Amino acid sequence: MSVLQPVLDVLAQAPILTVFLVIGLGTAVGQIPLGPIRFGAAGALFVGLAVGALDPRLGANLTLLRSLGLALFCYTVGLAAGNTFFRDLRRQLPLMALCVLALVLAGGAGGLFSRLTGVSPAMDSGAYAGALTSPVLDAAIEAAGTQEPAVGYALAYPVGVAVAILIVAGVVGRSWPGRRDPRPASADGITATSVYLLQRVALGEMEAFKEGRIRISYLERDGHTRVVAPGEELLPGDKVVIVGAPAAVEAAVHDLGTGLNKCLAKDRSVVDFRRLTVSSTRVAGRTIAEVDMPGRFQGVITRVKRGDLDLLAREDLVLELGDRVLAVVPSDELEKAADWFGDSERSIAQIDAFSVGVGMALGVLVGLVAIPLPGGITLRLGVAAGPLVVGMVLGWVGRTGPFLWGLPHAANATIRQLGLLFFLAAIGLASGPDFAASAFSTTGLKVGLLAALIVAVNAIVLLAGARWAGVSAQRAAGGLAGLVGQPAILAFALSRRDDERIEAGYATLFALAIVVKIVMVQVLVAL
Repeated sequence: MSVLQPVLDVLAQAPILTVFLVIGLGTAVGQIPLGPIRFGAAGALFVGLAVGALDPRLGANLTLLRSLGLALFCYTVGLAAGNTFFRDLRRQLPLMALCVLALVLAGGAGGLFSRLTGVSPAMDSGAYAGALTSPVLDAAIEAAGTQEPAVGYALAYPVGVAVAILIVAGVVGRSWPGRRDPRPASADGITATSVYLLQRVALGEMEAFKEGRIRISYLERDGHTRVVAPGEELLPGDKVVIVGAPAAVEAAVHDLGTGLNKCLAKDRSVVDFRRLTVSSTRVAGRTIAEVDMPGRFQGVITRVKRGDLDLLAREDLVLELGDRVLAVVPSDELEKAADWFGDSERSIAQIDAFSVGVGMALGVLVGLVAIPLPGGITLRLGVAAGPLVVGMVLGWVGRTGPFLWGLPHAANATIRQLGLLFFLAAIGLASGPDFAASAFSTTGLKVGLLAALIVAVNAIVLLAGARWAGVSAQRAAGGLAGLVGQPAILAFALSRRDDERIEAGYATLFALAIVVKIVMVQVLVAL
């Protein structure tokens, strides 16, 4: 009798204990740096494989947990990416078309390599999902009817992450011509400057103001300070505060007058400002224009802090739960404005169980629909793409009457991470015995080479095509991270270059790539 047998018996009888033990140890392993790489949540997969290899009983009866974790992960990704996906749909069509082409060509190249080297179609489909670090493994397992794709996934995953990070490292800092994708103004941050006007100007006729490149808050005229009105006509001798990207503010100062040595915002006796947290459902899901700060509080919103990004408060910007708006209002209106926005950290720590429940149910229902494809293949979006697609649509819609579909940023990230950890731990435990039999073998070497080939083909097609189409290196690098589907690659890219185009490229292709991968893994199994 093995020394570990009593421990394994306890773990087999308490699957919840086993899962959380794997998650805890896996998270610790995922934080170990291997050069520029940290595997993060994927550590749960590797620890699960190691623990599961000790006893097949440890991975039994975890199908429900695996499906629940995957559905939660994909639904929350869809909610977060939906608005960006549909908003940038036309602008990013070239990158999206390249993403589809790259994934199809990489699948074809991988399938050819597998035939030449004797790798089974089921293993090939798992390696395809693993090399692209995607949660579509469930679709491959369902199509194959065995756990063999999970073995290919586990063997290919670390290779895919390493190769993708090396490629992104060589691309993200480059500055090739991006004629269709200029550097965003927000990349330089947001600044505020007090200005002394030397000429008369109507805000409605000022191009920078109309186009949302700058915001104007304070107005001092004849010794009296107030908040500027939207249709205001500014006069020579007026003093105002202009907010925007440094280049836009500098141009506005040049057009209007000259900079002041003092800051108007330091005098808070008549006009005051504060960061207010959007926690009220009557505000979230509405644009800055719809909130109507001038009409409600004789004030203005100049900036919106979302996560770590400080955004200029354009009139068409949609507010989300958890946003922190910089409101400039008369001092006696500040508390009323705070009540209107909610300004409660506790409120945004809670989720609307109704919207999550209905949204998830719709996603699972859509995933059950069978779609016939040529060649006798039947496509089901399943518990991955069903919730993902529904989440994207609901994230784009934002709200339906009084119901908000979105989640606060922190809550979304927490649910997403927990869902992914449940999924990876369950998959690792179930696949452990098969993985142990294949890792240190000729099959393991073949799958490693297959994974490198799949990532390389995707990178060549996407990056070369992006450069030809006039897409910036930064958006293309973010797009590659989204195509591969690994948050660690996105974090690495952002650590090298702080540019919102990286995140935009990631968000746009992440959801699209998952849908394409779900189709591809089923095609690869059928070959």
